[in-house]
Amino acid sequence: MLANIADLVVVELGNSVAAPFAGQIFADFGAKVVKIEKGAGDDARHWGPPFWNGAGAFFQTLNRGKQSVVCDMRDEEQRAKLCEFIAQHADVVIQNMRPGQVEKLGLDAKTLCAANPALIYCNVGAFGTTGPLKDRPGYDPLMQAFGGIMATTGEPGRPSVRVGASIVDMGTGLWGVLGIFMALWDRQITGRGHVVDVALFETATNWSSLLGSQYLASGELMEKQGSGVASIVPYRAFPTLDGEVVVAAGGDELFRRLTQVLGHPEWASDPRFLSNPDRVNHQTILYPMIENVMKAKSNATWIDLMDEAGIPCAPVQTLAQLVDHPQTQAVGIMQPVPGTDMTMFGLPIKIDGMRPAPQGVPPHLGAHNHVLFPDPEK
Repeated sequence: MLANIADLVVVELGNSVAAPFAGQIFADFGAKVVKIEKGAGDDARHWGPPFWNGAGAFFQTLNRGKQSVVCDMRDEEQRAKLCEFIAQHADVVIQNMRPGQVEKLGLDAKTLCAANPALIYCNVGAFGTTGPLKDRPGYDPLMQAFGGIMATTGEPGRPSVRVGASIVDMGTGLWGVLGIFMALWDRQITGRGHVVDVALFETATNWSSLLGSQYLASGELMEKQGSGVASIVPYRAFPTLDGEVVVAAGGDELFRRLTQVLGHPEWASDPRFLSNPDRVNHQTILYPMIENVMKAKSNATWIDLMDEAGIPCAPVQTLAQLVDHPQTQAVGIMQPVPGTDMTMFGLPIKIDGMRPAPQGVPPHLGAHNHVLFPDPEK
């Protein structure tokens, strides 16, 4: 798809989600991604049910198009083969092993970059490389909790909840890919490798930056907003006769149109609702008024009315509805995996109108051991 991507060799010392997601992005773009696994395989192979074509669904969607090599990194001879392969062939190494492990095994950036000065080495860490927590492991829910996301997610007065999607793991993998591509760009000019560091904690803090700015500006902690946003009203989901519709009408003109659609144009001239700051200050009054009206009609009816009035809105869809929706089908983000009956969510990007597609099946454990350990009889 892109020149030279097929020649790129990525070695993934990855497990679970963050580093494998980074590797999967490279694989979909056509790079050769060699996934190094322990004897029992990536933990995600066993996450289920559901299982899909012999492995956990999480594993399958994060590892399509890769090569799987089983390597006992505690075995000196096997580890030496891995280091030799990286020194001679690898352009990129992505690792998310527990803090301190790569140093103990001699697979750290300093060691491998000394043997291959053009290597781009990406650490996908938990809390980062400095600070009192740098040696602690981390997982997505822990970082949603520690990074401020969980405390701001959910309904007011109710326990905190995790965002369902693995936004910290996958976001960290994405930041890693961005850093790697920037380093590769520089290497094209200088020939010099780089070390890229990303961390789950730092990703979580970045995802919290908009809400954090409200605290930094006011010194006050905003309460949980459910489906809404603290500083924009109306801007949340409302129950209807048969579901929920999210309405994004924070601007004064949009609010005026909404009041007409709702059959209460007088609300637009109510002093409590004249401007967005007014509506924010009186949202506990306004929101029940809107709810009482919207619960009388169906999702489809409200969406038709609001679309006609130019009011941004969307139904709250299940994943089944998302997959089946004509818009999802039209953009072509659902991608068949070659050689299987599996269809997966593709990458949310197009270049020159083309979306990167899965390049091959998720690998069976150890299916490509010959990459590191060639059979001498062949």
